[in-house]
Amino acid sequence: MTKSIETIAVVGAGALGAAYAGILYDMDNRCVSFVAGGDRYERLSSSGLIINGKHYGIPVLRPENSSTPADLVIVAVKNQHLPAALRDLKNRVGAETIIISVMNGLESEEQIGAVYGREKVLYAISVGIDALREENRVNYARQGKIYFGEAKNTILTERVKRVQELFDKAGIAYETPPDMIHALWWKFMINVGINQASAVLRAPFSLFQTSPAALELMQSAMREVILLSAKTGVHLTEEDIDQASKVLSNINPLGKTSMLQDIEAGRKTEVEMFAGKVIELGRKMNVPTPINQQFFDAIRKIEAENSPTDKT
Repeated sequence: MTKSIETIAVVGAGALGAAYAGILYDMDNRCVSFVAGGDRYERLSSSGLIINGKHYGIPVLRPENSSTPADLVIVAVKNQHLPAALRDLKNRVGAETIIISVMNGLESEEQIGAVYGREKVLYAISVGIDALREENRVNYARQGKIYFGEAKNTILTERVKRVQELFDKAGIAYETPPDMIHALWWKFMINVGINQASAVLRAPFSLFQTSPAALELMQSAMREVILLSAKTGVHLTEEDIDQASKVLSNINPLGKTSMLQDIEAGRKTEVEMFAGKVIELGRKMNVPTPINQQFFDAIRKIEAENSPTDKT
């Protein structure tokens, strides 16, 4: 019989981490806690979070807390905060712990696995959630869906079944696709397009739902990812762009991408993980990536003009 997941630790209390922690807390207020140190610990402990208008006093564990490791760890930090998060998780990861990352990009699973063992990590992406965080308030109208699993899921492993059981109980929408590597690249393609185009244009989702020019700019960056995927054996297609456009068409028009939120807050963006990674792979694979080069240069210029006040 599959062992149930009873304790969950979430590292990262931004929009995604807060949204999922709130859903799990509603299921069982004893099952979930944040992991945070320093000022983040003080803020989360003293003020809690207000999620869709409801106050949540989700417990917070300091990194040095040596209580029993969690059954499941959810990593929901920005790329630049992952090294610190991996140090903070040391006491939350035990022999039977499952780790999933809802971070952007292609590499967080490998980075987490390098520290805690690849056998503990499942691939995961979050698609379609429109969560926004301002101070300690998080609001979202659409939960979207978590796609997760092993690299291949023609036969489900026990750890996948355990997470499925938890998500069913909590009401977290999910899917376990047969090919998670394809799904990971598909989400990367989406982020390379919508995150960066929205940041450069300073535009919410509504612009990409109504403007053919904005949509074409977004998709032109995505097509460079398609060219790269062909070199890796993943083979994204125009059909994947169409599927991405369907997802974006259903997101709250007033919602904003995480990169646009970072730009508006004067925070460091994840441009190195998006355009930077595309450019790096393009050089290695001899694939031109001019659109992403333009995005990279434009977003780095915006960052330089902003006051760097990392508030995540």
